[in-house]
Amino acid sequence: MTAIIEFKQVTKRFETQTVLQELNLRIEEGEIFVIVGPSGSGKTTSLKMINGLIEPTEGNIYFKDKRIKDYNLQKLRWQMGYVLQQIALFPTMSVKENIEVIPEMLGWKKERREARVDELLREVDLDPEQYRDRMPGELSGGQQQRIGIVRALAAEPDIMLMDEPFSALDPLSRTSLQDLVLTLHEKLGNTIIFVTHNMKEALKLGDRIAVMQEGRILQCDTPEVIQTQPKDSFVRAFFDEAKEGYETQTVAQLYAGGFFQKAVAEELPRVRLNAGLPELFALMTTHAEVALEDEAGKVVGKVTSADVFRFLSREE
Repeated sequence: MTAIIEFKQVTKRFETQTVLQELNLRIEEGEIFVIVGPSGSGKTTSLKMINGLIEPTEGNIYFKDKRIKDYNLQKLRWQMGYVLQQIALFPTMSVKENIEVIPEMLGWKKERREARVDELLREVDLDPEQYRDRMPGELSGGQQQRIGIVRALAAEPDIMLMDEPFSALDPLSRTSLQDLVLTLHEKLGNTIIFVTHNMKEALKLGDRIAVMQEGRILQCDTPEVIQTQPKDSFVRAFFDEAKEGYETQTVAQLYAGGFFQKAVAEELPRVRLNAGLPELFALMTTHAEVALEDEAGKVVGKVTSADVFRFLSREE
């Protein structure tokens, strides 16, 4: 695959504080790459370096094999949509005017801009006739963030940078917008770099996940590998956060939902259907597959690490 973004030995210091330490990272074209970690781990600093809002103290960041610092930054940012937690729509501009900001700067003709506005509003299930002339203050938080996403997509950027975009929203709006990101990504195939402190959100969205702590990447891999093969106790703790709320559920619920495989061709560790999910999760940290047995001790299938991933990422 082709790297669209690459960090090479990037360090960032603010006076005496080191925020990033010798960061090396490749982000592939067309993937959803999620950076997850606690507050102060360096997530947002890393994101802001990609569009030149923050410069590295040492090392270089590359966009399409060219150093960020060698670009005209204004033109570079036109190739990168940016969605923040603080929705930051222009309050005195209509929905249409907000969406048109970058296309207008790029010199798009009026007809093209208007067609793009209506097209994108339909993509996020907002009727253009009803919403294009509304003001941001007339919209709910979830609707405003949909407009924020649309505005970031308006000029057909190569990359979408998303910094904790849904953390201030209610759970229903958050789930809806996560689904929207996945749907739009499937249609557009663009590269998304998504920052969050929520591991469950990272597991749902990411093709790959980088877990950060104190300016370093502890592990960078697929959601399945990070769940089933966490490199250390810190990464495991983030995985445990994603499992929060499953303590009272049983293996039978996973089985009933179809998150299992029928064929069992080898001797595997076993777990009863009436066992709690924590018992299964404990086995999955050391075994990629676990056999399921009913109350009579009969094996009825097996669970793989991929099944666990699908179960944890499902809509509840």
